[in-house]
Parts: sequence; structure tokens; C-alpha cells
Amino acid sequence: MPDWSYRTLFRPALFSLPSKVARDITLQAMGTLSKMPWGSLVIRTLGHMESYPILETNRWEMLLQYPVGLSGNLDIHGRAQAALAQFGFGFIEIGPVTLEEVTTDLPIQRDLTNEAILYPCSIVNDGVETIIRRVKKKQGHRKPLLFRTRHMPGKSAEEALSEHQSLLLKLSPFASGFYIDMIDDRWSMDRTTAFLQNLLQHARSQSIVKPMFLYVPLDYPMESLVLLLANLDLTGWAGIVIGDSIRSEQGYIVGREGKAHSIEKARYIREHTPKDWAIIATGGIHQPQDALDLLEVGTDYVQLHSGLVYSGPGLPKRINEAIIYERVRETDPAQLPSFWKSWGWMCLLGIGMMIGGIIAWFIAATSIVLPYDESFLQMKKTMLSQMNSHLLPFMSHDRITLAGTMISLGIMYFQLAQYGLRKGLHWAQTALLASGIVGFCSFFLYLGYGYFDPLHALAAVILLPMFVLAMRVKVNEPSRQQPNLYNDRKWLNAQWGQLLFVVLGFALAIGGVTISVVGITHIFVSTDLTYLHSTHDRIGNINSHLLPLIAHDRAGFGGALFSDAVVILATALWGINQGDRWMWWTLLAGGLPGFLAAFSVHIMIGYFDFWHLLPAYFAVVVYIVGLILLYPYLHKERKKTALAYDL
Repeated sequence: MPDWSYRTLFRPALFSLPSKVARDITLQAMGTLSKMPWGSLVIRTLGHMESYPILETNRWEMLLQYPVGLSGNLDIHGRAQAALAQFGFGFIEIGPVTLEEVTTDLPIQRDLTNEAILYPCSIVNDGVETIIRRVKKKQGHRKPLLFRTRHMPGKSAEEALSEHQSLLLKLSPFASGFYIDMIDDRWSMDRTTAFLQNLLQHARSQSIVKPMFLYVPLDYPMESLVLLLANLDLTGWAGIVIGDSIRSEQGYIVGREGKAHSIEKARYIREHTPKDWAIIATGGIHQPQDALDLLEVGTDYVQLHSGLVYSGPGLPKRINEAIIYERVRETDPAQLPSFWKSWGWMCLLGIGMMIGGIIAWFIAATSIVLPYDESFLQMKKTMLSQMNSHLLPFMSHDRITLAGTMISLGIMYFQLAQYGLRKGLHWAQTALLASGIVGFCSFFLYLGYGYFDPLHALAAVILLPMFVLAMRVKVNEPSRQQPNLYNDRKWLNAQWGQLLFVVLGFALAIGGVTISVVGITHIFVSTDLTYLHSTHDRIGNINSHLLPLIAHDRAGFGGALFSDAVVILATALWGINQGDRWMWWTLLAGGLPGFLAAFSVHIMIGYFDFWHLLPAYFAVVVYIVGLILLYPYLHKERKKTALAYDL
């Protein structure tokens, strides 16, 4: 459920449902997908969250792949942990965890205006025994688990201490660390600090050497925080976690307004605690700039809760990309590889396909068939025209559309090589690799009816070495292009534009597969036979080699279209980044030859059947509207503005 589908389709639908129902449906769906064969691969493919050493930290014997964590209150029953772990989270909070189950029948409410969630109770959970049974099972990920321990409501300080001690012992075998949520406004500061120190000493006496983080409520008064840090012996604590909820008369509010509280507390904590203390902030992070603002005042890690609900599941990836940019922009970029290293070969391959497509278009628009085609048929093209006046135009129709697709592929390959592969962008190499493999394998479709095309074989022999040379070097450099930081109107419109290009990619893929399958089986669809004023058998009776020749053209076009669909789909999924003008021009230029070929040849030969052209009409509308929606996002400069939520 990437942002381009969540913000456009799923969020409006889910927000029309009661909050608990919407949450359960979403988490259950993601959890079910992650448990299916290839489910996690599908999730990773849609998001393509890349890992870079520059994001990693290794502290407390924990390898944190990303500085973004997942709040425990979001998935209290652990239904979708395996799926959520693929979104770009470096660690996962489990909790709050209490000795007994805590439930409530009161509804969860949304405040859309303030992008907030109102919980009737802040410590709803399944109880420690149920949670232990759950984490004993295969989690579907290897992210560090940080358990937030909490005492049952209404307990005295002594009872709370005993409960926390018991929770630490029970959870220690499964925990990478602990959030100690023991602050209670019913107790004096002296008792609070004494019991916190007692708990820490007890943990060490029980050989529990996991990092312990002090959990401070988001609305904890600043004067109390000052006293707490002044009176508490900070030795032995790994850091502090700033919570995400604010108490109100209706319940506990988790939302955008928590950012100001998080910044205020994080700034003070950083100034008055040891430098090696880690600060984890969890409140009010709804867009990448929120995370950057918190990191700027000294926060080490951030956790997401309401931001994931309102902004979308792509938020952790967007934050990671923003942090990468901040960390690499002041460093010297790596030297760009030479033309012949890898990317230049892909440029040449793209140019070769464009030239080949232009030549094929010219031939298909003039002579249509080549001498070796006539040799295979043992029949001149004039005889074909005499047998059926629509036969040669129909063959021209297949060959011109193939030529347009080849030119589109060449443009896409050249652009992704020049602006992606050359800069070491992993997504660009993955897109080119997937499309190239499909394209070269589709050559074997030409042989489906036993017809060997020497020109296509020669092209494959020339281009394949270029593809291998272009793909021989693995690339994975972080982008130095500033990513989007705000959930503004341009970003939201771009989600619609991205959705349309993803739909276009899938539609072209379905079309390519369909044409290939039809080409090597039935060869014609009903509208083709109507245009030809003939039947399959009658065409076959003209010449025993005619059907294999036409099948070769159809299957070849289907394979090329599927290869084009793969590169368009991968680009739409992974390559849309604010300010990348080249991407908009690539999508524009990459689509024009294909659509121009498809519509011009149908006009030229008089093949106007509405149902036959309906997929092309649909595709061109999606293509044009997608370009319009993406234009402001891909062309406008990024401007930091206070109107970050102008939605």
C-alpha cells in the first residue's frame, strides 16, 4: 500500500469507516499479504527501500539499519509486523506491555483537521503472556524489538516496581532493549527517581544487560522533566524516549501538534544529558521535515505513529531519503564512472534501439515486407495483395507498432542510463535489468511458429553484449537530489500522477502478455478478422507460411510492449522524485513514439474499430493526465514553507 495508492484510493475509503475497523482491515490485509508466498517480496518491490551504510548505526550491540522506528501503539496485536518491517523501519517498539490484558470498548476517533487520533486508553494491549507467545513465533523480520513496559492502572509505586521487574524477566529473552514507562503523576519526584534507580539495579542484578531507555510522556511538564533529570542518576541508562500522546478530557491525543512538545523536550534533554545518551522522539512526525527538525535539535531516532496513518506508509522511506540527503550533501560526491564503465553501454543500447525502431518504421510504412520474408513465403507481396487487399496493411500495422515500441524503449533506456545508472542509482539499474531480461527473452517468441527472423536475430546479437556490459557493475549510490520534505499540494497531486503511471505500466504489461499469447496461439482477435474480411483458416490457406510470419510479428510486438511496460512501471514505482525535470521529459518522450505509432498506423490503414482501439484510448488518457499531474512536482523547485500542510 504505497503512498500513491494509499493517499489516492485507500485512505479516503478507510477514513469512511470507524477507526478500529479501518485499522484492523489495513493491518490484517498487510499481514495476510506478508504471509503469502512472495508476499514480502511484493511489498519490498512496491516500496524499494534501499539500505545505505550512511543510515546504519551499531549501538548497544544492535544494528539499526534505519534511524526510523515503528510505534507499538499502531499494531497492538502484531498482525502486520512482517509487512511493516519492509517499509524502511530500523526497529520496532512492542508495547505498552502490561502483566494483564488491558481492553476498552470505547471507540478510537480521528481529528482530520489537526491530523490526530484520539485514543480512549493509552495502554491497551494483549498482556505479557499473549505477547510472549506471539514473539516466540516466526516474526517475518529481524528488526530489533524494543519492549515498552508499563504497570497496570491504579497500582502503587511498590506494586508498579514489582510489575516492571517481572516484565523485564519475562521479556528479556526476546528484547533488544526496553522502554521503561514508569512515570506516574501520582507519585512524588523522589519516589519516582528512587524506584527508577531500583529497577535499573534490579535488572543488572538479574543479568539483564539490555539497554534501558527512560520513557517520558509527551505532555510531561517541563518543570518536572527538569527535576527528573536533575535528581536521577543517569549512569546506566541508554537514553530517553519522548512519548507520543497528550492527555485530554476525551482521552489521549496522538497527532501533528505533538511535534512542538517533542522539539521542546528533545532540545532540553540534549543539553542536559550525556552526549552518548540516545534520544528517541515519537510525537508529531507527519512529514520528512518534521523528522529533520527533531534531528536538528539533538534527537537520534524517530518513531512513527499518527504520521503513518495520515501521510501514508511511504513516510519512513521518505524520512530515510531526507536524512541521507542531509548527510551526503556536504560530502564530496564520488567520481562519476567513465562512459565505458557501464552506463555508456546502456546509452548505446538505447541509441541502437531507437535507430532500429526508426529503420523498422520506415520499412513497415513503405515496402512492409523484406526480401527474406518473401523468400520464406515463396510469394511476392503483390500476390498477397491480390489474395487479400487488407493483408499487407494489417502486417504494416503490427510492424509499425513494434517500431514505435522499440523507439520508446530506446528513449527510456538512454535516459535511465544517463541520469540514473551514471549516478549509481540502484532503482534505475534494477529497472533496466528487469526490462532487458524480459526484452531479450522475448526474442524466443519469434520462434513460436518456426519462423527465424535474421534481422531481429542480428539486432539481438549486437545489443545483448551491450546489455551485459552495462549490467556487469553493481551500483548503489545514494541520491544527491534533495527529496520531497512536505505533504503539500504538489506532492499530493504527484501521488495521483504516479498512480496513473503505475496503472499505465500494469495496463501495458497486461496488453503485452495478451498480445504475445494471442500471437503464438490464435494469432488474430475477432476485430482483426473483421478488418481482414476473412477467417483464420482462409488466411492460412493463402500460404502455409503466412500464419507463422504474422504470428512472429504479433508475438514480437507483445514481447517488446511487455519489456517497455516493465521499465515504465519500475520508473513510476521508484523514480518519481521532486524536482527531477529529466524524469518528466523521459516519461513524455518515452511515451510519444509508441502512441504516435499506434494511432497513426490505424488511421493510415483505416482500422477504426472502437473496441480494438479502446485500450489505446484508455492508455493515452492515463498518460496525458499523469503527465499533467506530475508536471508541477517534477519541475518546480523545492521551497521550505510554513504552509507545509496545504492539502
